[in-house]
Amino acid sequence: MLAMSEARTELLTDLLRATSRSFYLTLRVLPAAVRPQIGLAYLLARTTDTIADTEILPVTQRLDALQKLRERILGQTSVPLNFGELARQQGSPAEKLLLEKAEAGLAILPTLSPEDLKLVREVLMTITSGQELDLRRFGSLAKTGGSATGQQIIALETAAELDDYTYRVAGCVGEFWTKICRAHLFPNVRLNEKQFIADGIRFGKGLQLVNILRDLPADLKNGRCYLPTQRLDEVKLWPETLLSPANAQKFLPLYRDYLDKAEAHLTAGWRYTNTLPFGQFRVRLGCAWPILLGAKTIAKLRAADVTQLQQRVKVSRGEVYGILFGSLLACPLPFAWRKLYSPAAKAIASGGDLA
Repeated sequence: MLAMSEARTELLTDLLRATSRSFYLTLRVLPAAVRPQIGLAYLLARTTDTIADTEILPVTQRLDALQKLRERILGQTSVPLNFGELARQQGSPAEKLLLEKAEAGLAILPTLSPEDLKLVREVLMTITSGQELDLRRFGSLAKTGGSATGQQIIALETAAELDDYTYRVAGCVGEFWTKICRAHLFPNVRLNEKQFIADGIRFGKGLQLVNILRDLPADLKNGRCYLPTQRLDEVKLWPETLLSPANAQKFLPLYRDYLDKAEAHLTAGWRYTNTLPFGQFRVRLGCAWPILLGAKTIAKLRAADVTQLQQRVKVSRGEVYGILFGSLLACPLPFAWRKLYSPAAKAIASGGDLA
């Protein structure tokens, strides 16, 4: 029992810190009652994401590895996984270690309560379904693991496909987070449950949409376009020339519409954060940090021209620390806390789907 406890501590501290410093900070601020479930779900999701992103391997091999890992997560098989070949293909030591430690993470799953295990399994199944959908959608250009280019781009077709994708890989995380925290931290607090969960889902979708908009140049180079052709056709744009300076007058208004959409989702996330009982200051901070970082990223993307967007826009380390310390100081002061996040009026007005 002691060995299992030590293994859990190592996995949910050292490995998580090496895998994602930003999420590690979020996890450390959360109450201990929800830290293991959320940390384990995150690590297993990062493992599936690492498998899906190992482009040097054929799509069929990555899909097979995802299926095997899903079966273990669901408890449908106990056959040990061997991700040695996948691990050897990783350039990142942390991602290599993630794959090597997959069995250690899976061994923790049975120690969760039946209710928590159900929620962890549900969110991981939804996430892997999104990753598999992505591999199949773009796989026709990457059958040998990375042959897609900027001249051969596959784009999503409709706004519904984009909304579905952002739910599968991130919106479902907001739903999971909500249910875990509700069950363990404030089960008897009266609130509008339907609205609370809906805002949690939009919170996750907003963070993913920020990632999509920030990573647009890299995705286009890899033959992927998450902005639907339904919208691109309306303004006579094509994925292959989307970031051409000659198209800036048509592209930037469309791009900023999507920034408004992302900010509207984050505004729902801020409402979600402030729906939390005031005493749950740890959870409030854990929610506020990604919203404030996302808002800072949106501001930088909104101010960029096409040439600047071709370089990956990032929030500086100093800006990150400023957000962390500012929120810690404002947390006990409602007036100061409310001033932390001020969305643009256009963003609030764009709460509906971008058709």
